[in-house]
Amino acid sequence: MAIAIYPGSFDPITNGHLDIIERGSKVFDTLIVTVLQNPRKTPMFTLQERLDMLRTTTEGMKNVEVDCYSGLLVDYAREKKSHIIIKGLRAISDFELEFQMALVNRKLDCEIETMFMMTNNKYSYLSSSIVKEIASFGGDISALLPPDVCKKVMQKSQLRD
Repeated sequence: MAIAIYPGSFDPITNGHLDIIERGSKVFDTLIVTVLQNPRKTPMFTLQERLDMLRTTTEGMKNVEVDCYSGLLVDYAREKKSHIIIKGLRAISDFELEFQMALVNRKLDCEIETMFMMTNNKYSYLSSSIVKEIASFGGDISALLPPDVCKKVMQKSQLRD
């Protein structure tokens, strides 16, 4: 049984993330979408809010699990008995960072493979940071996020004004 892990901050989950989740769930027996806590980032949403948004967005996908982790991704992969990490790529700039992280993970555990998935070209410009910036100026983000997530981002953005 092939278990893959799709890690990220998902602050918030975008349609680009959802594209990778949907496609990854068709390739692997189990896909664990894992919210990694990054101490270098200040998230808009709490960990619990991000987990809730992911669970709501993926609830119809039978082989998708949502989880969280703080620490080394390779340790988490071992804990979950996974040898595959999925990373979504939008552009060459993503590849440089993700390639470096894949090499480090492989150095830490030679059993771990990183699989890169190119995002759908209609989401190649999309990032959580861009969504939050557009929302902070009252821009229309409805085509960028799942509907429930869009409402939460707009509510949060209005509270920050």
